[in-house]
Amino acid sequence: MEYLFLIILLVFMIGMMFFQTRKAKQQQEERKNFWSNLAPGTEIVTIGGLIGKVVEVDEQYEEIVIDSEGTLLRFTFRAINREYVRPAYVSDDDVDENGNPIDHNADQQGEPEQIETTVEETITETDDDDQAPMPKQ
Repeated sequence: MEYLFLIILLVFMIGMMFFQTRKAKQQQEERKNFWSNLAPGTEIVTIGGLIGKVVEVDEQYEEIVIDSEGTLLRFTFRAINREYVRPAYVSDDDVDENGNPIDHNADQQGEPEQIETTVEETITETDDDDQAPMPKQ
């Protein structure tokens, strides 16, 4: 009974190690593909958080030159973390209290938008038979 538990534990540990190394190899392959596909004009983020556009890629020395607001900087491929995607930002001034977008163009036109509504009248008649009789005096 004790050996069965140890065998199951050993198989579980070997399986975990196999899946961890497999995942690490996949991540390493993805990173190498990212580095090899870097082209001028791509916005990237370094491991230090610096954001810039790729200006030059030197695959022989595994170096990259980026432009960050007019400053040219040279980094190794390993210093590049990921491609930069600007996050969507919505100001509190652009939404109402429920999170719905506010149309600022309607406010600038000056005239409020006219809304037409139609009201239908319905008249219901009551029968005199439904009413209770009046007592006589």
